[in-house]
Amino acid sequence: MKTLLINGKWQSSYDERVIDVDDPATGQVFTQVSRGGPADIDAAVQAARNAFLNHWASWSALERGRLLCRIGEQILLHAGEIAKIESSDTGKPLHLAQNDIAVLARYFEFYGSAADKHHGQVIPYANGYNVQVVHEPLGVTAHIIPWNYPSQMFGRTCCPALAAGNAIVLKPSEEACQSVLYIANLMQNAGLPDGVLNIVTGYGYEAGDALARHPDINLITFTGSPTVGAHIQAASATNQVPCLLELGGKSPQIVFADANLGKAIPAIVGGIVQNTGQTCSAGTRLLIQQEIYEEVTVRVAQAISSITAGMPDAGMQCGPIITRAQFERLNTLIKRIDQSGVPLIAKGKITDVHAGGFFVPPMMYGPVPRDHELAHAEVFGPILAVMPFEDEADAVRLANDTDYGLVAAIWTENGARQQRMARAVSAGQFYVNCYGAGGGVELPFGGRKKSGYGREKGFQALDEFTTTKTIVHCFSD
Repeated sequence: MKTLLINGKWQSSYDERVIDVDDPATGQVFTQVSRGGPADIDAAVQAARNAFLNHWASWSALERGRLLCRIGEQILLHAGEIAKIESSDTGKPLHLAQNDIAVLARYFEFYGSAADKHHGQVIPYANGYNVQVVHEPLGVTAHIIPWNYPSQMFGRTCCPALAAGNAIVLKPSEEACQSVLYIANLMQNAGLPDGVLNIVTGYGYEAGDALARHPDINLITFTGSPTVGAHIQAASATNQVPCLLELGGKSPQIVFADANLGKAIPAIVGGIVQNTGQTCSAGTRLLIQQEIYEEVTVRVAQAISSITAGMPDAGMQCGPIITRAQFERLNTLIKRIDQSGVPLIAKGKITDVHAGGFFVPPMMYGPVPRDHELAHAEVFGPILAVMPFEDEADAVRLANDTDYGLVAAIWTENGARQQRMARAVSAGQFYVNCYGAGGGVELPFGGRKKSGYGREKGFQALDEFTTTKTIVHCFSD
């Protein structure tokens, strides 16, 4: 299998090893990818370094931006095909994959348009001096992306890096990368120079580890678990290079007694079942003020019970869990929850699907004790934890009582409370009477605490993928 892209050429891994890839809807092997290792990573890094030094760094921001916009146009032209690949590879419903590709195109459009607008500064220093602060690309950036949103994550992490003038080595998930490989072909056809984008498929403990430890990398960006994130940090420390980390969440949706429930309930349900709950920013904790706890619980339970998980092309709200390992982890967690005695309030359905598929119906548990595993651990599946609170101060304590701080939302008509809560809750993004922003390409995104650090999306991502240089010019006699 030639799934490695190194210096513009598609090739097999150095030792010709391959990895079987499961179809999550059937549990059967449907394709293979090359199993890249340290030798392949080294070749990819050197190709990126050569491309950066020899021609990519000389491209103007305008030229880079035009290329990215051109690629965005090609993605829109091939959106239907990419969406089918994404849906088949990940098991997500086709309509959700179609949305993912629309967001992918937006990343190329946004950063293509932003490339020549990432301006520096002129500092009014002492008389006789002209001081400039300019942004410069880092050089070669390493990108390790997960399996839940392959196309979106490709755009989110690679587009700002390319717009800023860096060359890239990408290690996608071996369990879901078919759409990324297709997109890379489109980028080549659109005129991306050889070596600017290099892809090495393989396992995280082999290819990913070699990439994180490579001495010629200038920044590592990673999305995944806190455990692996800590490993990435340790690896990068050996070479004194920065990391950009997004490490998951346990995001609360906080519902006060004065909330507009007609607006809140659909967003609460959508926040836990989107992508079958396999979303770092999923609203996995539903915190409800005590006086409306029963009403909200009943209404959300009715909605959860009506949801059916099914095949990706069946038009359902939920598909299968993307990987066999995550499917097994979820089932083990569900057994622990049931054995602990936490009441199961609602459970969705599974259609007549392939017996070997990785299907888990949406579930809703509550009231969940505050010290329970389900109140603190990231689930990464369609399982909602419901918890009551007394007042505003109690809501803040409960919302912040996790190791994570990625996203949070509040549902209330009280404007003063909205502002107080927005400042008191520890989260990188905070939503008021809504949840999520349809991709939010323009909106800086990242976490606090064990959700990671650094910011992706928006203009702020361009800061992450550049360094500043201060130029002091003395022109006095």
